[in-house]
Amino acid sequence: MDALSQGLLELLESHDPAVAAILSDEADRQRTTLELIASENHVSPQVMHAMGSWMTNKYAEGYPGARYYGGCEHYDLVENLACDRAKELFGCNFANVQPHSGANANIAAFMALLAPGDKVLSLPIKSGGHLSHGLKPNFSGTFFEIHEYDLDPDTEQLDYDVIAKIAEEVQPKLIICGYSAYPRIIDFERFRSIADSVGAFLMADIAHIAGLVAAGVHPSPFPHAHVVTTTTHKTLRGPRGGLVLSDDEEIAKKVDRKVFPGSQGGPLMHMVAAKAIAFQEALQPSFRNYSRAVVDNAAALAESLVSHGYRLCSGGTENHLMLVDLRTRDSELTGADAEQWLESAGIITNKNGIPNDPRSPRVTSGLRLGTPALTTRGLGVGEMKEVAALLDRVMGSHGDAATCEAVRKDVRSLCDRFPLPH
Repeated sequence: MDALSQGLLELLESHDPAVAAILSDEADRQRTTLELIASENHVSPQVMHAMGSWMTNKYAEGYPGARYYGGCEHYDLVENLACDRAKELFGCNFANVQPHSGANANIAAFMALLAPGDKVLSLPIKSGGHLSHGLKPNFSGTFFEIHEYDLDPDTEQLDYDVIAKIAEEVQPKLIICGYSAYPRIIDFERFRSIADSVGAFLMADIAHIAGLVAAGVHPSPFPHAHVVTTTTHKTLRGPRGGLVLSDDEEIAKKVDRKVFPGSQGGPLMHMVAAKAIAFQEALQPSFRNYSRAVVDNAAALAESLVSHGYRLCSGGTENHLMLVDLRTRDSELTGADAEQWLESAGIITNKNGIPNDPRSPRVTSGLRLGTPALTTRGLGVGEMKEVAALLDRVMGSHGDAATCEAVRKDVRSLCDRFPLPH
């Protein structure tokens, strides 16, 4: 633990020991467990401590040069810096760094591009889409007419010809690409061609692959997408927050109005400062090396899991994540059981439905695994075989207590070899 973190705990132990104990326990949990949830990562000490800085003490409603409160000189500077770095990082002309989350970024994009009741074409959550792309209880599914395209049932991959036919039939105002559990490269150029053929906007939600896009290890949605939304954590390894990008000035102006005052009030300026730091980190050559290692590690972990008898949905992975069908290893094995057993052994995962999963979302037949956090710790291709073996020991034993205890010790040892950055 770095000195600032240790100082924080010491400060809280005398001021609020109950919270200090919770924070201390969570720090120990992160230090001694392997994080395989594809949407999680470990930020740098610089990003982490900026989130807890005095930049949290100020309201800054509005935008740089047009705030509704005085005293915002330095807030203007840091927001402009974050925007400039985001534009450089993703090779676009406009950026809004104020969204509190990826879902908030999506709300602003919907509001900027659509009127209530307009048609949207997207991948459903059951096949790897995101709830903010049209799930009925969500803002998107409540106020817009959602139509779906799906994965090919045989390949479990996108079939662009079929998507084009559905778009022709539906005539949507907006087509969404970018997913939460899709392990393959996305052809943004083909999606733009489909959108143009029906006069639709194209929105790319790259929340999961933003870091890979920034590093050049996944194709960019620019210049194809009209608007790009993302989180700033996950593979981008920044603070938890959102970001909207565009190359179209008129769309960018609408997005700004729909972020503030359309859907948010004051921005979280301590998070904006942390975003600026994370974007600068992502502009460094070391981040490109990191991102390549994330993809290499995912491929190695996937290969090792196949050798243990697991099936990979779509047949493999080309990015940071894999969707693992557990049934080929054991027909009775469920994602819910595996998640619980693995956590008891110090391996953090999430249950996930697979395409056409016969089990409910609370049970599932799969796990979604990712390598961003492991790669941040410094684990490499060689260690992925070790991780796969640990996963299989737990799941193969059906969560046997003695086996899980033994694996927990091995996990602690592996974590000691590859400590956290903070």
